Amino acid sequence: KAYPLRRVLGIPGLYSVGYGNVGSSIYYALGIVALVALGATPIALALAGILFIFVTLTYAEGTAMLPEAGGSASFARHAFGESAGFISGWALMLSYVVTIAISAYVIPPYLGYFWHPLKESPLVGTVFSMGIIFLLVAMNVIGVRETSFVNVSAAVLDLFVQLLIISLGLLVVFNFDILIHNIKFYWPSPENLIMGIALAAVAYTGVETMSQMAEETKRPGIRVPRALILMTITVLVLFSGVSTIALSAMTPQELATEWATDPVAGIASAISLAIEPGQIASGLSLGQEATLIVTWLIDGLRKILPALVAILAASILFLATNAGLMGVSRLAFSLGRYNLIPIQLSRVHQRFKTPYISIILFGIVAIVILFPGLFASNLFIDLGALYVFGSLLSFMFAHAAVITLRLRRPDLPRPFRIWWNIKFRNGEIPVTAILGFLGTAIIWIVALYTQPIGRWVGLSWMVIGLVIYVLYRWSKRSPSHQM
Repeated sequence: KAYPLRRVLGIPGLYSVGYGNVGSSIYYALGIVALVALGATPIALALAGILFIFVTLTYAEGTAMLPEAGGSASFARHAFGESAGFISGWALMLSYVVTIAISAYVIPPYLGYFWHPLKESPLVGTVFSMGIIFLLVAMNVIGVRETSFVNVSAAVLDLFVQLLIISLGLLVVFNFDILIHNIKFYWPSPENLIMGIALAAVAYTGVETMSQMAEETKRPGIRVPRALILMTITVLVLFSGVSTIALSAMTPQELATEWATDPVAGIASAISLAIEPGQIASGLSLGQEATLIVTWLIDGLRKILPALVAILAASILFLATNAGLMGVSRLAFSLGRYNLIPIQLSRVHQRFKTPYISIILFGIVAIVILFPGLFASNLFIDLGALYVFGSLLSFMFAHAAVITLRLRRPDLPRPFRIWWNIKFRNGEIPVTAILGFLGTAIIWIVALYTQPIGRWVGLSWMVIGLVIYVLYRWSKRSPSHQM
């Protein structure tokens, strides 16, 4: 018997789920981007932010129009047929699984502030990451209602701390001359700049995850677009602020080496060293007693800031791992429901009303992806390259599908409609979707050419998926459409 997913989420729940991926990505995307973009890291993140806006608008219209689990795979299936829906969904599954793995992978380096082997030992850190995924699999089988409180609480706390870091950084660390020097002196090659923009796309999974949750949202046509736009504004502020502070606090070389897997910890450490409590309190022109109290408070903040960042970074990355697991399970639910993958993957638990088989399966796949981390410390950049392959391919399908549905299905209700359009034939198509498709396609091609791990593992993943798809459809005696 098929059990429907429960509609329990509002804007706060949706926002926290998306922020779990997008907001958390600054904790590792900053380091991944710096590995290749060096001094151009803020530029790469800013350019990626433009593409992020285009992606957000596309998903806002698509999800409001088709409020069902599936995201870009659902858009592609409605626009181009079932084969396109499978290809988009299978590529997206890769990016989801990698997001689960990479989010869990960088939790130990932050907690290494308390116990150094978590950061310094690949074996200890990777085993710890695997345990986190195992725990979240159990939580998600129980159901979204049980984990929603964790999502909202961690998102609120993390947002506060990130804004605090930006404020303190602007006050005690930011130096415009140092920032410009680090950008110019460590400027990368054009190829590395483009790859840096591509790697910055690791933040986009939050958009897809929120789209996947449409089927569990009350009034999704209104609430999903609002949550997407709210999340976009938040993330653009955080990305610009944290990346600017980072290149004032350390050189790009330090960011890409010593602090690659825990860049925000490096920023917190620099801020802590730069704070001079007495000087700051004296500058406030307070009375003697008030100055002593303020000095004591600022000194306390200086001492606890690195530990606070370590704890909350681990919390929001835990949230991101959870959001990725929720997203991939809902995607499998959608694909299985339409016979694009074995129907067993869409089975919903009779009691908990969650797609428990897909949760368990893809949790195991994410754990397997982390196995190389037991023996080597260079897994980080390879995970980023794998993410880029799957996510950008699915975003291209999303943009193309929204454009196509404007022309083929103008009758579909669109509670949210992108407002910047050009007339084409007998309809209107969104300019942002066109620009988003072109930009994403160019970056994906460059990444495919320059990253061998992403290229060969990604292409192998797609070939395996297509074989499974063809064999499964043949076994069901249901011919493939548009293959």
